[in-house]
Amino acid sequence: MIKTDLSGIYRDYIACLNKQDWPKLERFVHQEVWRNDQRIGLAGYRKMLEKDFSEIQELHFDIQLLISDPPYIASRLAFDCSPKGRFLGLDVNGKRVSFKENVFYEFQNEKIWRVWSVIDKAAIESQL
Repeated sequence: MIKTDLSGIYRDYIACLNKQDWPKLERFVHQEVWRNDQRIGLAGYRKMLEKDFSEIQELHFDIQLLISDPPYIASRLAFDCSPKGRFLGLDVNGKRVSFKENVFYEFQNEKIWRVWSVIDKAAIESQL
């Protein structure tokens, strides 16, 4: 797999998320996907994303930085949104916050197999 192929697949994956096109998610995510060293499977991954979109109505994934070194992708995602109630253990309660997420992905057979994600919680705390 060449770098441009993996970058293109990743950009299509992010577009799928932003459209909330859940039936297409299986085109991008492995059935046995792991997130932060826990196997959650495709169903768990989809459930996590659906919950995020339910709690953050205007959720939009904005790629700020993308580095491809197959079979890995490193991405810095930006968010500007208003989570309902508690978010990451913080009482956000609909306040608009901006933050970044640093994510590393490992692909297997052109699908996301492992995800390691860190959200900049301190940025959110400073805005509350």
